[in-house]
Amino acid sequence: VQLQASGGGLVQPGGSLRLSCAASGSILSINAMGWYRQAPGKQRQMVVSITSGGSTHYADSVKGRFTISRDNAKNTVFLQMSSLKPEDAAVYYCNAVVGVERLAYWGQGTLVTVSS
Repeated sequence: VQLQASGGGLVQPGGSLRLSCAASGSILSINAMGWYRQAPGKQRQMVVSITSGGSTHYADSVKGRFTISRDNAKNTVFLQMSSLKPEDAAVYYCNAVVGVERLAYWGQGTLVTVSS
């Protein structure tokens, strides 16, 4: 499975941004996809995930502000981020959990900067 993330950039506090992650390869074996983020000096943390059945799980820090969605026809998941805060600034990584072994695959990071 290959993951191609895009959509990061600079946004002012309170603004919005949408990230995309396109999956290719053995996509039928994907159990779940999601987004993680890593700020400088901090551990990578889960932001949101969505299973193949459509169940979602959000980190408390982003509930009500971030929304994950997917376009099955394009094998793409989206992360709509609204009401962004400076503490949301990080490198965001797309993630896929694949197969019965539940192997983790990662896309390249995309940088989100929240600053005025």
